[in-house]
Amino acid sequence: MTVGRRRLDRRARAALVVLGALVLAAILVPPLAPTDPRAIGNVLALRFLPPLATDPLGHWHLLGTDAFGRDLFTRMMLASRVSLLVGFAGSLLAGLAGIAVGAVAAWAGGVVDRVTMAVSDTLLAIPRLVLLLVAAALWPPGAVMVVLILTATGWMGVARLVRAEVLGVRTHAYVEAAHALGARSRRVLWRHVLPNALGPAIVAITLGVGSAILLESGLSFLGLGIQPPNPSWGNMIADGREAIVMAPWAALAPGLALIATVTCCTLLGDSLSDAGA
Repeated sequence: MTVGRRRLDRRARAALVVLGALVLAAILVPPLAPTDPRAIGNVLALRFLPPLATDPLGHWHLLGTDAFGRDLFTRMMLASRVSLLVGFAGSLLAGLAGIAVGAVAAWAGGVVDRVTMAVSDTLLAIPRLVLLLVAAALWPPGAVMVVLILTATGWMGVARLVRAEVLGVRTHAYVEAAHALGARSRRVLWRHVLPNALGPAIVAITLGVGSAILLESGLSFLGLGIQPPNPSWGNMIADGREAIVMAPWAALAPGLALIATVTCCTLLGDSLSDAGA
């Protein structure tokens, strides 16, 4: 795989392998599980079984069970669907919004540019977590709400990057040539300028995936994101923290999955940046 005529480094390729394995497990494990990862079974017999244990029904539990006797590994893979989908969707939509806003602001200039960047700078001055908490408190929690909040609070940095790139690209000779040949201003922007200004935005979106997953998990941990019985890494950690001494695997397993995923997204973004995406 090449980006910007350079190969992704070994760490990035390893990160892609890990993320691919996680996505594959998230797709295959829940449907193949012998029990419903959302259903509560015999709590007294199945509660907090340790990793690699076999329950009285003969079911083997790779990572043990939680407080309600549900298989922890199956729930983690089901939760990874939610966390990855919310993270990717939130980062991608925020990136697309930032690309559109930054490109229009740089191309239009004048009042449009000044007002847009003033709004962007104002929102950037407010900590994103504060915006997330305020928005989460105003609307009912859920996956759609979390994606919308991540989009509404994450476009500003990408908009600034794209604006700076468009301002630089529009001075190139091929842009002036396109204008001289009679191409419309909108066509020049979307066909000639913007494709050559997306490198930093792609890197920012990739790095933003890990940040979005982490923020979603934080909201779910606080009870403002994904709601039980639907699992999320955040609410799984919250559920397991009360038994951290008696059954540490209930909180550590989703926590380690969260750390590994965010680390892989960061490594991939860093590699794209180094490769000159």
